[in-house]
Amino acid sequence: MAKKIAMIGAGSVVFCKTLMSDILATPALADSEFALMSPTETKLRAMEAFGNRMLRDNSLPGKVWATTNREEAIRDADFVVVMIQVGGFHAYGVDYEIPLKYGVDQCIGDTLGPGGIFRGQRHIPVLADIARDMERVAKPGAIMLQYANPMAANCLALGKVSNVPFIGLCHGVQTTLDLIGGYCNVPKEEISFVCGGINHMDWFLKLEHKGRDLYPELKEKFEKPEYYKNEKVRGEVFRQFGFFMTESTGHLSEYVPWFRSSQAALDLYCDEPGFGGESGAYYKWGKAMAEKYAIVDPLQFETTKIETRSVEYCSYILEAVTTGKPFRLMGNVRNDGYITNLPNGCCVEVPTFADDTGLHPTFIGDLPPQCAALCQTNINVQTLMAEAALGGDPEHVVHAMALDPLTAAVLTLKEIRDLTSEMLEELRPYLPQFEGKSLRNTPTISIPSDCVAVDVPLDPALAIGKRFGTLIEQKTD
Repeated sequence: MAKKIAMIGAGSVVFCKTLMSDILATPALADSEFALMSPTETKLRAMEAFGNRMLRDNSLPGKVWATTNREEAIRDADFVVVMIQVGGFHAYGVDYEIPLKYGVDQCIGDTLGPGGIFRGQRHIPVLADIARDMERVAKPGAIMLQYANPMAANCLALGKVSNVPFIGLCHGVQTTLDLIGGYCNVPKEEISFVCGGINHMDWFLKLEHKGRDLYPELKEKFEKPEYYKNEKVRGEVFRQFGFFMTESTGHLSEYVPWFRSSQAALDLYCDEPGFGGESGAYYKWGKAMAEKYAIVDPLQFETTKIETRSVEYCSYILEAVTTGKPFRLMGNVRNDGYITNLPNGCCVEVPTFADDTGLHPTFIGDLPPQCAALCQTNINVQTLMAEAALGGDPEHVVHAMALDPLTAAVLTLKEIRDLTSEMLEELRPYLPQFEGKSLRNTPTISIPSDCVAVDVPLDPALAIGKRFGTLIEQKTD
């Protein structure tokens, strides 16, 4: 039976093309109906025309049509694939440039940090609306396949507002297996692994090749300069925490306080170009591509020929649900007891099986305590991001920013409030949940000029400290 697949955010033409090509390369899905939706009419029509050329050039059945009406796209859909980017590169520029002015230097800026936090404020309300549309007009049991970042915060919020089946999808595990296979000189398809954690901080708990533990060899390789240099941040966390994780240097450097909080640390760990840690690497690349493709249609460089599938999970999940052929993936889901030392209700990334009965996340149990603790620093921020976006309280954006590991390592609380206020005002057009709302005014004291010595009650410890200081001064005199 033909399946209807709603592609929300189809103005992301190259990624949409990749997923559609994967689906059309799957025999069980070749006669699918694609409902493309985007508010960007020009890109949407270009993607619609390209999709129809793919059907024609490959002599495939099926249907491709486009609409700017989201509800129309979702109506009677079996699957809803989400790849939105609210605010485009104007918003992304704000995410990067204003924090940099304050001294918060981001490489990617789409998951945590000021960029990730405000991207979450733009995306979470839209995702909640998509879920509500699915509850009303999609087929019963329709599954949302969610690709938008910040992945963990988005999925945490979805888990709070809807019972629609959803799964967050990322390719961090697949690409990390490429790196591990290359370092250890084994085909990635032959690597047996178990991962558990959160998106962009998923830990390899088991890593074997034909029964042989790959960890000793991987640790040995990371002590060789040519290997360490390639992934300095991930390599250093591997050294100190004992487990390898799924995120590259450029991403990981933003989620922890140790690598981007001073120029010395940046020079030492984040000196490689591009996603090796370069400041604004993803924003600069994306902006350059956006400017290029504003003049040239990117689809003219894409082939309509249907070939092998990409590493993206989407088509494999759709195939498993349609045919009953089980497929194992790493999925981002609500933590309903799957990782026992992370909070229930947060978003975790765990091995998940898809088949004709739906999605089935698997039980991991406890992560190593040091790994769980590092994940928790990010979950704290993700939870407050969801609270802010769903509840419309901008103060929770300040709280999320204040608990962000990198931002907190660089700025004072007053500077964090000022940064949040400036970003909030610049991004207001994309943040309807904060309409008519501003950050509360907080009294500010100029330190030290406004602080004068007066007789006021003192904390006993402070009083002892002051007396001790006076005694030291008298003794010195």
